[in-house]
Amino acid sequence: MLAVKRRVHYHLEHHYVETNGIRLHVVQCGPAQGPLVVLLHGFPEFWYGWHRQIDALAAAGYRVWAPDQRGYNLSDKPRRVAAYRVDTLARDVLGLLDAAGQRQAFIVGHDWGAAVTWHLATHYPARVTKAAVLNVPHPSVMVRTLSRSLEQLRKSWYIFFFQLPWLPEWLVRRRNWLFARQALVGTSRRGTFSTADLAEYVSAWQQPRAMRSMINWYRAAVRMPKQTKSSGRVTVPMHIIWGVKDAFLKREMAERSLMLCDQAQLTYLPASHWVQHEEAEAVNTLLLRFFEV
Repeated sequence: MLAVKRRVHYHLEHHYVETNGIRLHVVQCGPAQGPLVVLLHGFPEFWYGWHRQIDALAAAGYRVWAPDQRGYNLSDKPRRVAAYRVDTLARDVLGLLDAAGQRQAFIVGHDWGAAVTWHLATHYPARVTKAAVLNVPHPSVMVRTLSRSLEQLRKSWYIFFFQLPWLPEWLVRRRNWLFARQALVGTSRRGTFSTADLAEYVSAWQQPRAMRSMINWYRAAVRMPKQTKSSGRVTVPMHIIWGVKDAFLKREMAERSLMLCDQAQLTYLPASHWVQHEEAEAVNTLLLRFFEV
């Protein structure tokens, strides 16, 4: 008779970690000695954006760290726009690795978290075991496509709207955060974000200075464009996971990003931009297979 291996359930641990001169709120889960996986969320999410991945990765033996990145939810929120440059955001993650006592980690990023992951893989490859990016292209591909494609410019209208002072913050807060809620519900598969999910997001957006700090990621990217024009090839093993129904980004950018990587694979899934929510089981399986090879 075959023995059945019991699935171990790990509780979520909420910690505050000092890194790069600030303090980040980090949800941790999984065996303390397991290989480290860092999950980086995007806009307008926070650590909760990975709640469908954390338990699966922890049960597979990984030690998972899912931070609220700077400016989000319970993490510190520097006031200056310059504090949200992508290299600064990447150094936050390096500090988390140092705090965990790890030279390397598996890095997984979605949306803005994927942009940080690309930067880490390009500029700090010695610190990245493998990297997975969800629905964001290589930064060079993003810049080139924005400069050449009217369709992508239309899809990315919000980037330019967010450059205005105070107005974006005011609009996002109106009618109980309708704009932000619609950014999730209106561009995802029906039923992806439940009422309970949205309540979690609203609670995070209501944190003092949170929305202004979140939008400052976009302002920093436009005001300091040299930081986003990383043209270097990526030598770290990469897995690009892409929901083909993305309302914000053209799917061709995934294939162009693949060409800038020495060791990479691309998987398309029948999902929107919010691929790790809509196709959680598939994403979890892809990540675990990628990490193990």
